[in-house]
Amino acid sequence: MALDRLDISQFRNHRSVALQTRHPFVILHGPNGAGKTNILEAVSLLVPGRGLRRAAFQEMALRGGDGSFAISAELDGNRIGTAVEAANPNRRIVHINGATASAASLAEWLAVLWVTPAMDRIFVEGATGRRRFLDRLVLALDPGHAVASARYEKGLRQRNRMIAEGQGDNQWFDAVEMQLAEAGSLVAQARSETVTRLHAAISAMPDLPFARPELNLECDTPHDAATLAECYREFRQRDRAAGRTLVGPHRADLVAHHAGHGGAAGQCSTGEQKAMLLSLIIAHANLVGELRTAPPVLLLDEVAAHLDPDRRAALFEALRATGSQVWMTGTEPELFDSIKADALRLHVADGNIAG
Repeated sequence: MALDRLDISQFRNHRSVALQTRHPFVILHGPNGAGKTNILEAVSLLVPGRGLRRAAFQEMALRGGDGSFAISAELDGNRIGTAVEAANPNRRIVHINGATASAASLAEWLAVLWVTPAMDRIFVEGATGRRRFLDRLVLALDPGHAVASARYEKGLRQRNRMIAEGQGDNQWFDAVEMQLAEAGSLVAQARSETVTRLHAAISAMPDLPFARPELNLECDTPHDAATLAECYREFRQRDRAAGRTLVGPHRADLVAHHAGHGGAAGQCSTGEQKAMLLSLIIAHANLVGELRTAPPVLLLDEVAAHLDPDRRAALFEALRATGSQVWMTGTEPELFDSIKADALRLHVADGNIAG
């Protein structure tokens, strides 16, 4: 799944970018605010979702431009891309080999995972961010998860609107809830299977100087659609009183503990939490490579700066072993000297990129 070429137009602070990127490592170095993370964000938009910042499309367009932007990439002789037009800045356009496609279909061509500084607190903050993170892990293994998740979110919005506005008779609720349950059971089952596989993959990893997480999925959602539909039916009055749906995969949480001492991840040190996150990403990359026959693209924003030389070398070796194409950012190019032979090193400054 490595990107052979990346083209960007009018995105963030980059007016025009054209890169030949067929390398195991792509290193973006330069001062803070130069636009390094913007390049990673562009790559993250080549899969379903709103990218690593979850920003509005209007925020992504070049300041002073016409409000449009475009991102495309070549991989294994195919071209995938996404764009937003100035005339309709809220609508995302996707093209695959020149044909218009859905955003969900991007997952069939590419798997992308990322770690950003904002994710350092993923085990501390609310369950919503952990669900999104888990869904990206699921999507990399199961491209169909994007469709099931979109259907579930659409059905959930409809049921919540009916509850809040006092709409719908029992027959209408039955129809909406059956569709919601069918999508929800697929989402719940895919998440459960991914967590089970990840637990096994993490346990099988060779020793690394990084803490490992033990993962569990806290969710009271039945995996059977008929049973889940019955739950919705049973709890209608309770949900009406609450003004929202209180059962389903949107209430799930990914729970992690330190495998060494058993402490809850959210109570571990910042360094331990970051180490557990990196171990998880490496194990998942290996799992994607095994199940999809091609490892994902990894986007790692500022992951090397706070590691000592030994841990940094161990991280690079573990990343190389996944077979993934790894994009990393850092202010100092010397951080990546040990992988210089395998890396495309690019200096980023004021939206300009030089080799």
